[in-house]
Amino acid sequence: MKRSEINQIIDNAIRFAESRSLPLSPFAYWTPDHWRGLGAENRELTDNMLGWDVTDFGSGDFEKTGLTVFTFRNGNFHHKDRYPKPYAEKLLLVGDGQILPFHYHWSKMEDIINRGGGDLTLTLYNSTADDFRDREGAARGKPGEFADTPVTVTLDGCPMTVPAGGQVLLKPGQSITLMPGQYHMWQGVPGTGPVMLFEVSACNDDNIDNRFHGSGKRIPEIEEDQAPRHLIFKDYRKYTAF
Repeated sequence: MKRSEINQIIDNAIRFAESRSLPLSPFAYWTPDHWRGLGAENRELTDNMLGWDVTDFGSGDFEKTGLTVFTFRNGNFHHKDRYPKPYAEKLLLVGDGQILPFHYHWSKMEDIINRGGGDLTLTLYNSTADDFRDREGAARGKPGEFADTPVTVTLDGCPMTVPAGGQVLLKPGQSITLMPGQYHMWQGVPGTGPVMLFEVSACNDDNIDNRFHGSGKRIPEIEEDQAPRHLIFKDYRKYTAF
């Protein structure tokens, strides 16, 4: 992704949040110079990947396949002694018709909540037992495997079962609970407008806890065609001294 594209996407996300009267954390607005000046007392932000993230999942077409994330809080399952918080909270912005490709998480259980805007469809599969065990194969780029079994999720506290490849519709105010190993793909329903989702989940590390069915790539490569106006968590090590 180009840095100019990331800058514009985050500018748009801030305007969208303001239009929805959604206050963001102060670090949503910090400049790169502000990040450079941080002391070690702010280390939780960088260690736990708080703040902005933008990805096109390696598609090269963010408008079609992508996601904008702002992480308000997150624990750290690598350093639970230092950061014992067992949960995370994120804002997820999905464009009209935008797709999140099929993936699951090995460790993270998550609630996805439609907080307003358009409708969201989720397409669901279970992973196979072999697929779930084969982390080395996933790291080598081995394609994932869908199980031909019904998928049971919880929709607003009520169990719901769909066939393999079945869909669930989330309208504003509705939520779904997704378990580790459950493949999910979602799309903002075309014509209903951008979707404002919140994720409430177990703490997670997006560098290692995403299993894509295809060739999706969670962390983008960045072409520095202009100076950053905002940082994403991938940038933090370049701009902080800890």
